[in-house]
Amino acid sequence: MNDDTRRGFPDADGTGGSTVSEAAAGAILTIDLGAIRENYRRLEARLAGARCAGVLKADGYGLGAAPVASALIKEGCDIFFVALLGEGIALRKALGSGHDIFVLNGLPPGSESEALAAELHPVVNSAAQLGAWREAARAAGRRLPAVVQVDSGMSRLGMPPADVAALATDAFDGIDIRFVMSHLACADEPSNPANEQQWLAFERLRKVLPAAPASLANSSGIFLGPLYHYDLARPGAALYGINPTPGETNPMLPVVRLQAKVAQTRWVEEGAGIGYGHTYHASGPLRLATISFGYADGWHRRAASAAWFEGVRLPFVGRISMDSIILDISALPAGSLGEGDLVELIGPSQSVDDVAGQAGTIGYEVLTSLSARFHRRYVGA
Repeated sequence: MNDDTRRGFPDADGTGGSTVSEAAAGAILTIDLGAIRENYRRLEARLAGARCAGVLKADGYGLGAAPVASALIKEGCDIFFVALLGEGIALRKALGSGHDIFVLNGLPPGSESEALAAELHPVVNSAAQLGAWREAARAAGRRLPAVVQVDSGMSRLGMPPADVAALATDAFDGIDIRFVMSHLACADEPSNPANEQQWLAFERLRKVLPAAPASLANSSGIFLGPLYHYDLARPGAALYGINPTPGETNPMLPVVRLQAKVAQTRWVEEGAGIGYGHTYHASGPLRLATISFGYADGWHRRAASAAWFEGVRLPFVGRISMDSIILDISALPAGSLGEGDLVELIGPSQSVDDVAGQAGTIGYEVLTSLSARFHRRYVGA
């Protein structure tokens, strides 16, 4: 596969180019845009006619919203969701006009003019946000697009049922309701009764609102079946290779590979204390390698884990430091791993979900924690 480097894809600030050269970086993050495109195709195929958006919040789950969006556009995706207004402004600057960008958290009070200038559309989550956008439409002298979110039972964002029922008959004057949406809290647990309860609540709330297309399914929601698909699905994590069906084989392709450089190798004798606090002592002579990678790069400090080299597992020994981790490389032939060589932290030998499980967290947090110190390499464009 040819290397389509960061060059040519704009960063979140619209500048383009990796901020850290491969030579200068302690670690390399490879992002397979071709795998993202294939994941989009697989999700779209499950929707049987419903449209498929792309969720790009947190800078495309830490992988670069602009290059990910550019890849999805090639698959026909023309609806994107971000979390914050600032994310939307940056994405609009990178993509230009022609694609709908919706802001999931809604617009902060007083920011409506910024959203209009950037051609961004709010997800309206409250009566106050609705009133502010209605006033913006009046001032602009035209109808303004929006998504209306209702709270079907997650208690996070969206209009509560009582607020929906209390809306005045003219509440949506000047508003072009593109979709009515809600968000599933337990979609990754197919047998959880909360899924059906939320579907029923969503159905009730939709009937109170003006008729409009609907959107309920997130990544895992797509796998709950057609009942949850409605007119638009909003996958995020699954696009980036995170398993949307925990406990089952991942139906998505892996997207990221993370490799760290060896900074130094050494021999230590039996009994040598290793790392901060000497929490590990060598049980015999060991060969060690220190890699230029640590918790400042987004690796969870309490995650007991390992790196891999040519299919060989190299366990972490001692505590994870801010900028370095010590590996036991005794299983490798002497001299086979040296300074500057790369070991794998995420890739064929251990997935994002594997790493998350070792850290007691989820793949979402692993990806969005990854550092800006890496050299980022885009392939498969």
